[in-house]
Amino acid sequence: MTTMTRNAQVERWPGVTTVPSGPKVRVASPVARALFHKAVARLPLRVQMPGGEFSGGGSPDSPLMVIHRPDDFAARVGDSGLIGFGESYMAGDWEASDLTAVLEVFASRVATLIPDFLQRLRGLYVPKQPRSERNSTQNTRSNIARHYDLSNELFELFLDGTMTYSSALFDDLSVGDSPSWDVFAAAQHRKIDRLLDGAGVGPGSRLLEIGTGWGELAIRAAQRGAMVSSVTLSVEQQELAAKRISAAGLADRVQIDLLDYRLVQGEYDAVVSVEMIEAVGHQYWGSYFQKIDSLLAPGGRAAIQAITMPHDRMLATRNTYTWVHKYIFPGGFLPSVRAIEDVTERMTTLRVRERMSMGDHYAQTLRLWDERFSARAEEVAALGFDDVFARMWHFYLCYSEAGFRSGYLDVQQVILDRRNQR
Repeated sequence: MTTMTRNAQVERWPGVTTVPSGPKVRVASPVARALFHKAVARLPLRVQMPGGEFSGGGSPDSPLMVIHRPDDFAARVGDSGLIGFGESYMAGDWEASDLTAVLEVFASRVATLIPDFLQRLRGLYVPKQPRSERNSTQNTRSNIARHYDLSNELFELFLDGTMTYSSALFDDLSVGDSPSWDVFAAAQHRKIDRLLDGAGVGPGSRLLEIGTGWGELAIRAAQRGAMVSSVTLSVEQQELAAKRISAAGLADRVQIDLLDYRLVQGEYDAVVSVEMIEAVGHQYWGSYFQKIDSLLAPGGRAAIQAITMPHDRMLATRNTYTWVHKYIFPGGFLPSVRAIEDVTERMTTLRVRERMSMGDHYAQTLRLWDERFSARAEEVAALGFDDVFARMWHFYLCYSEAGFRSGYLDVQQVILDRRNQR
């Protein structure tokens, strides 16, 4: 690596290319090392160290984590906990031939990995969300841009032809099934159509879509005869979505605005929002549902697709700054089903009429994305994304898949209407 390239990587990835040091690390590193090995001793996992010795409570056929640089690994984890765990993978301190399987072991036991007395002290040592990443109207556009404006070409490399960046809904998915790429687009349309059906979208419907994506839902709704208003804060998504909608001959039925959902005006027969609530932030869930409530016409319905987490873990982590915040979704936070029900009950006239869990479908969606991303590594590099980015994105996709495979994460389609509606 040339000096210029090295300097560029240090500037772009300071938490990865530089191993933490200083008094805090000297104290925390041996503690992190001891806690890690104590934790893995209770897990169905094998950990291989540089000398060839193994630790962990797994059998020879258990998932294998290979640590190349144990001192750097301990320094990063000691310095910043789970953020350091992810950064250590990005830096190459450790590897796994089946990264999802390794991460699933940790995700299945995330609530008990750290001793209770240390969990009670998490507020003293776990980083807090920067105020600049709270999803106020001043910050939200920059938060969205850091993920969705990376490059349309990047997303085109691993998404299917519908350019849909949310969980698909596969037909008759059974335990152990691994759907193939050739059914992916149909599964994305099945997901979209179910949401549109739930919201009652048909000919003449006035539909508001909160979070445009790359336009596939707006296209499907317009093909039903709906008039669609869609809002996004991603310049890249707005540009490509508009091109796709125009190519489909539907520009007269779809309007895409670069606009915060809180600034939308008008009245709509239906509101649909797919995996956008995760970017709202728990401080603004009330505002989000109040806005939907205020925009729905009498008799209208809303349909949202939301990634969820267990309520107790949501409460325990809502003020925690994580690896996902730092590198993937600044300002994001996942609700629980109970939180959605509580907020709508307390702050709106909306009620949850119906919901469907489909977490196993998201695990398969993420598997397909990761396989496609890995297979197109050379094209990713040709777009200017370096090796650290590639490892980061692979970790993100596997980390997410592990969450759904373990049951720690779920995704719900939720249909809402007003309490007095019949």
